[in-house]
Amino acid sequence: MEKDTVVNIKIEKAATSRINEVDFSNLNFGSVFTDHMFICDYKNGNWQEPTIVPYQKLSMDPSAKVFHYGQAVFEGMKAYKDEQDEVWLFRPDENFHRINKSSARLAIPEFPEEYFFEGLKQLLKLDKQWIKKGFGNSLYIRPFVIATEAGVSASPSSEYKFIIICSPAQAYYAGEVRVKIADHYSRSASGGFGFAKAAGNYAGQFYPTSLANQEGFQQVIWTDSNTHEYLEEAGTMNVFFRIGDKLITCPISDRILDGVTRKSVIQVAKDLGIEVEIRPIKVAEIIEAAKNNQLKEIFGSGTAAVINPILGFGYKGEKWELPKLENSYAATIKNTILGIQYNTIEDKYNAFKSDLTHCDSGGKSKP
Repeated sequence: MEKDTVVNIKIEKAATSRINEVDFSNLNFGSVFTDHMFICDYKNGNWQEPTIVPYQKLSMDPSAKVFHYGQAVFEGMKAYKDEQDEVWLFRPDENFHRINKSSARLAIPEFPEEYFFEGLKQLLKLDKQWIKKGFGNSLYIRPFVIATEAGVSASPSSEYKFIIICSPAQAYYAGEVRVKIADHYSRSASGGFGFAKAAGNYAGQFYPTSLANQEGFQQVIWTDSNTHEYLEEAGTMNVFFRIGDKLITCPISDRILDGVTRKSVIQVAKDLGIEVEIRPIKVAEIIEAAKNNQLKEIFGSGTAAVINPILGFGYKGEKWELPKLENSYAATIKNTILGIQYNTIEDKYNAFKSDLTHCDSGGKSKP
């Protein structure tokens, strides 16, 4: 956002804060929300004046097209508070560009950049006290867009709501994770919209994941829809494999999400002197590496957990466990990224984060 851009945001402050009702030492991820929310409506071919209002329920027509044709996309990002009480965002420009990329694929009008950054800045200033200091504490930010036009004709909506809600979060720990490599179900297909953060992509994962849960696995590593030979994502995260001393991840495509954390992991790993390969990975290669004791690590990357280690995997009835390493790539890379996010180590990239007084920059240069 340019510094001389003027954005008028109507702000209605909450009469009283709910913050004293919250036990910040015992938060369930994504279940508690701050006092305010950002809303902007699209109608008559234009995005209207944005507003910030007290967090509240929405009233919508039962025939709103989001319920019938699934026009809904979202983002996940975080704000952090350092020991000087400054609030930082982690690469918010990436989230802004990706939500518009997702929107375009679902025929949703793209959202103005100046509305996004100024709205986010004002929202976080209002609810700054909800962002707690300390490693692991953060404010999870959920921008999303839904189709609101009433009517069940099978066509893109002419009306939308762009909303940002915020939820205080603690360090995300998924427990011990073992995964099943998919050999039947797929997360997305070539030519589809797997690269978009569309609501429907996540809905489609729930059933095969529940089947994997019944077999004792916590998540699924998805494979390509054509042959099920190539590995793609782990649950809702991008996935990395360490074979020997080499870190491997698959390339992004129209099936695979272009993860913000994924990009950061790749850059940090390279700067730590770790050899990184971005290439297609066959299931057979991973199984062979596991049999030869060359498969050292598997981990997922994403906003909520940053990095989540995977302890073992199963495929077609067979199971493999991974070694427990003292100095894993996963831990080293995660600690580096967390240090940048919480402003405890030097941000040599000069773009990983931006404070609330500099949201106009948005961290737009890439490391």
